[in-house]
Amino acid sequence: MSLDKYDHALLALLQLNCQIPLRELAEAVHLSTASVQRRIQKLKDSGYIQSMTAILDPDKLNKVITIFVEVQVEKNDMNTLRQLKKDFSGPEVQQCYYVTGDADFMLVLLVPHMQRFQEICDQMFHNNANVKWFKTIVVLDRVKVTLDVL
Repeated sequence: MSLDKYDHALLALLQLNCQIPLRELAEAVHLSTASVQRRIQKLKDSGYIQSMTAILDPDKLNKVITIFVEVQVEKNDMNTLRQLKKDFSGPEVQQCYYVTGDADFMLVLLVPHMQRFQEICDQMFHNNANVKWFKTIVVLDRVKVTLDVL
């Protein structure tokens, strides 16, 4: 599926607020409501829209500390990587990336307090024989957080 200007406009609007009523979307992109509904369904079916979700305020949910963790591992074979990807996908892990450079993984964690982070370090890093080293960076202020792609 190739995207046209209407699809791009719909995606831009939906990533800002996925609850915009169809009627308002249709007015904004100058199409009928039925056409907008069909296009959105096509975008979902073809994988352009992976999920319609809410972005929550971590502070209000007592996830007040954001921590970036770089992890270098001992082995990079496919079975080990598959297991590590599973190990690094716990509830406090907001994002996990397999990356290039000195580290093999970059994780973004949200925790309520440093004691919980210490517990996670013990579980995921200290007690994992395949973790060579890990480095943490504690966020002082969330300057910009978005999931926008367009």
